This record gives sequence, structure tokens and C-alpha cells, in this order.
Amino acid sequence: MALVDIQVPDIGDFDEVGVIELLVKPGDIIKVEQSLITVESDKASMEIPSSHAGQVKELRVQVGDKVKEGSVLLTLEVAGAAGAAEPATPTAAAAAPVAAPASAPASPPTAAAPAGATPPAIPAQQPGPAMAGLPHASPSVRKFARELGVPIAQVKGTGPKGRITLDDVQAFTRQVMSGAMQTQAQAARAPAAGSAAGLDLLPWPKIDFAKFGPVERKELGRIKKISGANLHRNWVLIPHVTNHDDADITELEAFRVQFNKENDKSGIKVTMLAFMIRATVAALRKFPEFNASIDGEQLVLKNYFHIGFAADTPNGLMVPVIRDADQKGIVQISQEMAELAKKARDGKLAPAEMSGAGFSISSLGGIGGRYFTPIINAPEVAIMGVCKSRLEPQWDGKQFVPRLMLPLSLSWDHRVIDGAAAARFNLYFASLLADMRRIMM
Repeated sequence: MALVDIQVPDIGDFDEVGVIELLVKPGDIIKVEQSLITVESDKASMEIPSSHAGQVKELRVQVGDKVKEGSVLLTLEVAGAAGAAEPATPTAAAAAPVAAPASAPASPPTAAAPAGATPPAIPAQQPGPAMAGLPHASPSVRKFARELGVPIAQVKGTGPKGRITLDDVQAFTRQVMSGAMQTQAQAARAPAAGSAAGLDLLPWPKIDFAKFGPVERKELGRIKKISGANLHRNWVLIPHVTNHDDADITELEAFRVQFNKENDKSGIKVTMLAFMIRATVAALRKFPEFNASIDGEQLVLKNYFHIGFAADTPNGLMVPVIRDADQKGIVQISQEMAELAKKARDGKLAPAEMSGAGFSISSLGGIGGRYFTPIINAPEVAIMGVCKSRLEPQWDGKQFVPRLMLPLSLSWDHRVIDGAAAARFNLYFASLLADMRRIMM
């Protein structure tokens, strides 16, 4: 038997992450790739797996500790020749992300005040006694609280093991707002003409569904909890507009099918999404405001082309990123997409593989549908949604002919992009798919 120190592998761009959960204890028999602890940063929660199988002899960390790449998590007794402890060297992808959203967590709905109205003054939250110990909350909940100015240490968690949930933060906020609203109501029973009414949402309905029939309760997965918060924030705070159009992909699809037949022994299947990624790069070059982000009162225009694509996994939606797509061909993009999608399904995507996108594509082509409104992946300012292509009659000037048409749904941030630019982007994107030779021009 030999003793092996299990270390934290490469966890991406994070200097330190906090330990929020211990998944094993001394004496446990563990397998290779079995999760040992859960750590979190401000972007993701990750489960750190073991690179060896054996019996846990000693835990070297506890909840609340900060760890980084190379930190020793535990000592493991493994089968093999006796000798001094040797450090494990897991790969960069060994840390399995539980959730790493491409966009930031959600903020609650806010009502825009009419022009010229003075927003109601909300009294600052008075500090209260902090709860003992480390607040137990996911990265999305922590960021949600930061954006609202909520002191997370003063929020009482109602989730499993006292975990603080989004509902807990919202309840804390409602409690503070309730006092503010009462003060305002007493000060001004009859608002002056043209003044803005304070936000006064009805509480979420509490219903005993069981009284209507049999029900089953099921915990949301961690990825869905975090991505749900992201989608909430993005939908509420970004003024979405969606343009719908169609691209004629008749010749492109015929070429794709023929190419795959001629290269079936290579093991690489070229997908339509790979062509769309290349078309996206060309469109972003022509319309650079679509490859941008808002930073305060400035617009950050990006000179790199990292394209995210939505990957459906058993645990929820994840968005891997093809980096430097402008420097890669269709075959290489298809290969990288297949590898990243497999990692996503297996829960092996590293945080760095889900960050940095300037534009995203959400494809439902393998499922169906006609059009939809994809939600922008903040801090991006646009996202392309595509549905299943279908044969449709198209007029060629003399007669109707069958053409394979791909539905496009472009959602864009109206703070950055206007309708004319969005229409031109969609038309240009469709023209590239109709004739990929345009990319060479």
C-alpha cells in the first residue's frame, strides 16, 4: 500500500476558491473520478474529483477553507508498492463544473420610472447581526445579493443544511422594501400628478397543489438553479428585441452531406452549426457592435472571435466556447464542438471552456420548432437562435421550387443595437449560409 496526496487540479482563471462542501470522510473507499469536495468562485461551483482509487486516511481541508491549484485535499491509501507519498497530478479538465453560467446571475424585476419622474427614496439597510459561520450559498446567489446590496451574512437560509437561496435573498429584500414603502405611503397618501409609483409586486402565490390531485416534488439541479438565475437577470435587465428571418441552405446542406460521405472514415462529422459559427465570424467583422459588451457608460468592442454554442446535457443547458473561431476551419470547429459537447454531457467542462464568448448560438435544429426568442447571454449583446430546417416552396421568378429553409431568430440588446442594424445583420448572415463563398470576399 502507498499514500498519495490528492491535490486541486487546474481550475481555470481562479486564484483561490472556497470549500463549501465535503463529500467524503476518513475511512471512505472511493473510486477514480469520484467527487471529493465542492468549491465555488464568483462564477461557478465545481466538484473536485479524485485521480486515484483507495481509502481516505486524512482530510486536509474543511468547509470555509480557501484552496487553489496544488492545494492538498486529502491523503489517500492506494494499492501498490509501499513508499513515500506522491502527489497526484490531475489534468486541467479534472475539475467537474457543477455550474458555470456564461452569463451573470439574475437580479429581480425592476420597474422603469416614467420620464421626468423622481424615483422614491429607499432608506439604506441598517446593519444587523451577522449569522455565525460561513454563509452557505451558491455563486449565483452571492452575486445576486451583491447586486442588490444585500449583506449575505444577515440572510437566513431556508435551503438544505441552511443553504441561502434566491428566495431567501428576495425575501430579505422585500422585508427592507416593505418598511420603505410604508414610510413612503405615510408621507404621500395621494401622489402628485406625474409622479412614479413605487414597485409593489404581489407576493408569489402559495398553493397547496396536492389538494387538486397527486403531485411529486423534485429538487432542481444545481445547474438549472444557477442558469435560471442568469436567465432571470438577463431577461429582466436587457431590453430584448428579436428579429426572425430564413436562410436558404439548400446548396450548403447538399455540400455538407456530400463532404461527410466522402470523409466518413475520418471520424469527424461536419455539422451545420460549424458553418454557422464561421458565418457568425464574418458577420461580426462586418457588424462589430454585435461583438461588444456594455461596461458602465462605455461600449467594449472585441477584436477576438470567441463563439459560444448551447449544449443540451442531462443536467441542464451549458454553453461551451469555440475560441478564436476566425483562425479555424470548418473541420476543426466541428471536431472541437464534438469534444466540448461530450465534456458538457459528462460534466467535465472546465470553467475556462465556458467563458469569454462574444456571441452565442442556440440551436434547436435537432429537435424542431419554427422560431423562438433566445435570451441574450450577458455580458454579450446578441444571440442567434436557429430551429429545424424544412423544405418550402420559394418563387424563383418563374415558378415555385422546393428549397431548404433554416429559421433564424436574432435577439439583440436595444441599448447597443438598433432595428436597422439587426435587420442587416440577419440578412447578411442568411446570405452567407446561402453562399459560403461570400466569406472569402
